[in-house]
Amino acid sequence: MAHMASSTLSPLTVGFDLDMTLIDSRPGIHACYTALAERTGTYVDADLAITRLGPPLEEELINWFPAEQVAATADLYREMYPTIAIAATPALPGAREAINAVRDAGGRAIVVTAKYEPNAKLHLEHLGIQPDAVVGNLWAEQKAEALREYGASVYVGDHQGDIRAARAADALSVTVATGPYGADELGALGADIVLADLTEFSDWLAGYLVAPRA
Repeated sequence: MAHMASSTLSPLTVGFDLDMTLIDSRPGIHACYTALAERTGTYVDADLAITRLGPPLEEELINWFPAEQVAATADLYREMYPTIAIAATPALPGAREAINAVRDAGGRAIVVTAKYEPNAKLHLEHLGIQPDAVVGNLWAEQKAEALREYGASVYVGDHQGDIRAARAADALSVTVATGPYGADELGALGADIVLADLTEFSDWLAGYLVAPRA
Protein backbone atom coordinates (compact mmCIF):
# COMPACT_ATOMS: atom_id res chain seq x y z
CA MET A 1 0.00 0.00 0.00
CA ALA A 2 3.01 2.30 0.26
CA HIS A 3 2.75 3.31 -3.37
CA MET A 4 -0.82 4.50 -2.75
CA ALA A 5 0.38 6.96 -0.12
CA SER A 6 2.99 8.50 -2.42
CA SER A 7 0.43 9.07 -5.16
CA THR A 8 -1.60 11.31 -2.87
CA LEU A 9 1.24 13.84 -2.66
CA SER A 10 0.33 16.69 -4.97
CA PRO A 11 2.87 17.39 -7.72
CA LEU A 12 5.14 20.38 -7.19
CA THR A 13 3.56 23.57 -8.55
CA VAL A 14 5.48 26.83 -8.36
CA GLY A 15 3.91 30.17 -9.19
CA PHE A 16 5.96 33.08 -10.53
CA ASP A 17 5.17 36.77 -10.74
CA LEU A 18 6.05 38.39 -14.09
CA ASP A 19 7.14 42.06 -13.88
CA MET A 20 10.53 42.45 -12.19
CA THR A 21 10.54 38.76 -11.24
CA LEU A 22 10.81 36.99 -14.61
CA ILE A 23 11.15 40.06 -16.87
CA ASP A 24 12.70 43.51 -16.60
CA SER A 25 9.61 45.34 -17.77
CA ARG A 26 10.96 48.83 -17.04
CA PRO A 27 12.23 49.77 -20.55
CA GLY A 28 9.04 48.63 -22.28
CA ILE A 29 6.72 50.22 -19.75
CA HIS A 30 8.75 53.45 -19.81
CA ALA A 31 8.38 53.59 -23.59
CA CYS A 32 4.66 52.87 -23.34
CA TYR A 33 4.02 55.59 -20.75
CA THR A 34 6.00 58.06 -22.87
CA ALA A 35 3.92 57.19 -25.93
CA LEU A 36 0.72 57.38 -23.88
CA ALA A 37 1.63 60.87 -22.70
CA GLU A 38 2.25 61.97 -26.30
CA ARG A 39 -0.97 60.39 -27.50
CA THR A 40 -3.18 61.85 -24.76
CA GLY A 41 -1.38 65.17 -24.25
CA THR A 42 -1.26 64.38 -20.52
CA TYR A 43 2.03 64.46 -18.62
CA VAL A 44 3.17 61.14 -17.15
CA ASP A 45 6.47 60.89 -15.29
CA ALA A 46 7.62 57.60 -16.81
CA ASP A 47 10.85 57.61 -14.77
CA LEU A 48 8.82 57.70 -11.57
CA ALA A 49 6.16 55.25 -12.75
CA ILE A 50 8.67 52.47 -13.44
CA THR A 51 10.01 52.67 -9.88
CA ARG A 52 6.70 51.39 -8.52
CA LEU A 53 5.74 48.48 -10.77
CA GLY A 54 3.65 45.64 -9.38
CA PRO A 55 0.19 47.00 -8.63
CA PRO A 56 -2.46 47.14 -11.37
CA LEU A 57 -2.04 49.73 -14.13
CA GLU A 58 -5.06 51.71 -12.97
CA GLU A 59 -3.36 52.43 -9.63
CA GLU A 60 -0.59 54.26 -11.50
CA LEU A 61 -2.83 56.03 -14.02
CA ILE A 62 -4.93 57.62 -11.28
CA ASN A 63 -1.86 59.72 -10.42
CA TRP A 64 -1.89 61.33 -13.88
CA PHE A 65 -5.42 61.19 -15.26
CA PRO A 66 -8.82 62.28 -13.91
CA ALA A 67 -10.64 59.34 -12.32
CA GLU A 68 -13.33 59.25 -15.00
CA GLN A 69 -10.65 58.83 -17.71
CA VAL A 70 -8.67 56.05 -16.07
CA ALA A 71 -10.59 53.06 -17.48
CA ALA A 72 -10.47 54.32 -21.07
CA THR A 73 -6.81 55.34 -20.71
CA ALA A 74 -5.95 51.88 -19.36
CA ASP A 75 -7.61 50.33 -22.42
CA LEU A 76 -5.59 52.62 -24.70
CA TYR A 77 -2.34 51.75 -22.90
CA ARG A 78 -3.02 48.01 -23.19
CA GLU A 79 -3.82 48.42 -26.88
CA MET A 80 -0.54 50.31 -27.52
CA TYR A 81 1.52 48.01 -25.33
CA PRO A 82 2.22 45.05 -27.68
CA THR A 83 3.82 47.14 -30.43
CA ILE A 84 5.85 49.29 -28.02
CA ALA A 85 6.77 47.27 -24.96
CA ILE A 86 7.22 43.62 -25.91
CA ALA A 87 10.41 43.81 -28.00
CA ALA A 88 12.00 46.25 -25.51
CA THR A 89 11.60 43.90 -22.55
CA PRO A 90 14.34 41.40 -21.62
CA ALA A 91 14.14 38.38 -19.34
CA LEU A 92 15.82 38.82 -15.98
CA PRO A 93 18.90 36.68 -15.26
CA GLY A 94 17.93 33.14 -14.34
CA ALA A 95 14.29 33.43 -15.45
CA ARG A 96 14.33 30.66 -18.06
CA GLU A 97 16.48 28.46 -15.83
CA ALA A 98 14.07 28.89 -12.91
CA ILE A 99 11.08 27.76 -14.99
CA ASN A 100 13.14 24.87 -16.37
CA ALA A 101 14.28 23.84 -12.87
CA VAL A 102 10.66 23.37 -11.80
CA ARG A 103 9.95 21.37 -14.96
CA ASP A 104 13.09 19.26 -14.55
CA ALA A 105 11.94 18.39 -11.03
CA GLY A 106 8.70 17.03 -12.50
CA GLY A 107 6.72 20.05 -11.40
CA ARG A 108 4.52 22.67 -13.02
CA ALA A 109 5.52 26.33 -13.37
CA ILE A 110 2.72 28.88 -13.64
CA VAL A 111 2.82 32.65 -14.04
CA VAL A 112 0.35 34.66 -11.96
CA THR A 113 0.49 38.41 -12.61
CA ALA A 114 -1.43 41.66 -12.29
CA LYS A 115 -0.56 42.37 -15.92
CA TYR A 116 -3.25 42.22 -18.60
CA GLU A 117 -3.22 38.53 -19.49
CA PRO A 118 -2.86 38.76 -23.30
CA ASN A 119 0.15 41.08 -22.91
CA ALA A 120 1.68 38.83 -20.24
CA LYS A 121 1.47 35.93 -22.71
CA LEU A 122 3.04 38.05 -25.48
CA HIS A 123 6.05 38.78 -23.24
CA LEU A 124 6.61 35.12 -22.48
CA GLU A 125 6.18 34.06 -26.11
CA HIS A 126 8.60 36.75 -27.29
CA LEU A 127 11.23 35.55 -24.79
CA GLY A 128 10.63 31.85 -25.45
CA ILE A 129 9.65 31.20 -21.84
CA GLN A 130 6.96 28.52 -21.66
CA PRO A 131 5.21 28.10 -18.32
CA ASP A 132 2.41 25.56 -17.92
CA ALA A 133 -0.19 28.29 -17.42
CA VAL A 134 -0.44 32.09 -17.40
CA VAL A 135 -3.08 33.85 -15.29
CA GLY A 136 -3.30 37.64 -15.48
CA ASN A 137 -5.31 40.51 -14.02
CA LEU A 138 -4.77 39.40 -10.38
CA TRP A 139 -3.08 41.46 -7.67
CA ALA A 140 -1.93 40.70 -4.13
CA GLU A 141 -4.51 38.52 -2.30
CA GLN A 142 -6.44 37.99 -5.57
CA LYS A 143 -3.46 36.00 -6.85
CA ALA A 144 -4.19 33.40 -4.18
CA GLU A 145 -7.27 32.34 -6.18
CA ALA A 146 -5.10 31.11 -9.04
CA LEU A 147 -2.39 29.75 -6.75
CA ARG A 148 -4.97 27.65 -4.90
CA GLU A 149 -6.67 26.56 -8.13
CA TYR A 150 -3.38 25.18 -9.45
CA GLY A 151 -2.25 23.85 -6.07
CA ALA A 152 0.88 25.99 -5.90
CA SER A 153 2.96 25.38 -2.78
CA VAL A 154 5.50 28.11 -3.63
CA TYR A 155 5.01 31.62 -5.04
CA VAL A 156 8.00 33.57 -6.32
CA GLY A 157 7.77 37.35 -6.58
CA ASP A 158 9.51 40.67 -5.94
CA HIS A 159 6.83 42.80 -4.28
CA GLN A 160 5.01 43.10 -0.97
CA GLY A 161 1.86 42.17 -2.92
CA ASP A 162 3.49 38.87 -3.88
CA ILE A 163 4.25 38.06 -0.24
CA ARG A 164 0.61 38.80 0.59
CA ALA A 165 -0.45 36.53 -2.29
CA ALA A 166 1.65 33.63 -1.00
CA ARG A 167 0.33 34.10 2.55
CA ALA A 168 -3.28 34.10 1.36
CA ALA A 169 -2.66 30.88 -0.59
CA ASP A 170 -0.80 29.16 2.28
CA ALA A 171 2.19 28.93 -0.06
CA LEU A 172 5.86 29.49 0.72
CA SER A 173 6.82 33.08 -0.13
CA VAL A 174 10.06 33.12 -2.14
CA THR A 175 11.22 36.60 -3.15
CA VAL A 176 13.88 38.08 -5.41
CA ALA A 177 15.46 41.48 -4.80
CA THR A 178 15.17 42.51 -8.46
CA GLY A 179 12.11 44.74 -8.01
CA PRO A 180 11.40 47.79 -5.84
CA TYR A 181 12.48 46.16 -2.54
CA GLY A 182 15.92 45.23 -1.29
CA ALA A 183 16.65 41.90 0.37
CA ASP A 184 16.40 43.33 3.90
CA GLU A 185 13.04 44.96 3.14
CA LEU A 186 11.63 41.71 1.72
CA GLY A 187 12.66 39.86 4.85
CA ALA A 188 11.08 42.52 7.03
CA LEU A 189 7.86 42.29 5.01
CA GLY A 190 7.61 38.60 5.90
CA ALA A 191 9.07 36.72 2.94
CA ASP A 192 10.01 33.15 3.86
CA ILE A 193 12.97 33.07 1.47
CA VAL A 194 14.90 36.00 -0.01
CA LEU A 195 17.14 35.47 -3.07
CA ALA A 196 19.28 38.12 -4.76
CA ASP A 197 17.79 37.10 -8.12
CA LEU A 198 16.50 34.06 -9.99
CA THR A 199 20.01 32.78 -10.74
CA GLU A 200 19.90 31.49 -7.13
CA PHE A 201 16.54 29.78 -7.56
CA SER A 202 17.67 26.42 -9.00
CA ASP A 203 20.02 25.74 -6.08
CA TRP A 204 17.37 26.84 -3.60
CA LEU A 205 14.78 24.56 -5.22
CA ALA A 206 17.11 21.58 -5.14
CA GLY A 207 17.56 22.05 -1.39
CA TYR A 208 13.86 22.64 -0.84
CA LEU A 209 12.93 19.40 -2.62
CA VAL A 210 15.17 17.23 -0.46
CA ALA A 211 14.36 18.95 2.85
CA PRO A 212 11.83 17.15 5.03
CA ARG A 213 8.53 18.99 5.05
CA ALA A 214 5.71 18.69 7.55
